[in-house]
Amino acid sequence: MEHDDVDERLAARLSELRSERGWSLGDLADRSGVSRSTLSRAERAETSPTAALLNRLCAVYGRTMSQLLSEVEAEPAQVVRAAAQRVWTDGASGFVRRSVSPPHAGLRGELVEGRLEPGADVAYDRPPVPGLEQHIWVLDGELEVTVQGEAHALDAGDCLRFRVWGATRFRCTGERAVRYALVVVAP
Repeated sequence: MEHDDVDERLAARLSELRSERGWSLGDLADRSGVSRSTLSRAERAETSPTAALLNRLCAVYGRTMSQLLSEVEAEPAQVVRAAAQRVWTDGASGFVRRSVSPPHAGLRGELVEGRLEPGADVAYDRPPVPGLEQHIWVLDGELEVTVQGEAHALDAGDCLRFRVWGATRFRCTGERAVRYALVVVAP
C-alpha cells in the first residue's frame, strides 16, 4: 500500500467526520484552533497532516489517534471467501448466522446469512445500536419478523426494510428451514 493512498483515505475520513456532525470548516476551525485553510488542505489530501494537527482533530472528534488511524489503515478485502466467513450457531434457538461480509472500520454495512430451523423463534429486546438499518431478503422458506409490535409474514423473494429502535423477533413459520440475507447498515 502506498503512502499516498493512506493520506487520501485519511483525508476522506476527516471530511466524513466533519460532515457527520454537520459542521462547516469554520465550525471545525473554531473547535480545533486550526485554520480553515489548513483543514481544507488536509481534507483534500493536499498536505499530509502532522501529528499535532491529528491530535487536535482527534480531541474534537472524541477518539484516539490510534482509533482514527485504524479506520483508514487498510482497505477491506474485496473478496471474502466462503471458507473465511465465520459461522455461529445458537443451539438453543436453532439459529445459524454466517458473516458473509463482516463489519470493517472503513465500511458502514455488513451482510449476514441467517438460517432458522422450523419452529425457531429468536427475540431481541433492543437493537445493538439504536437506528440500525436492516434489510431482510428471504431466500428460501417462510419468516415472520416483528418490528415495533407489527408482525410481517415474509415468503421467498420478499424483502423487509426498517430501522431498529426497539424489540424485534424472527420466527420460522414454515415446515422447513428459512434462509435469508440480512443487510445491516450502521447509522
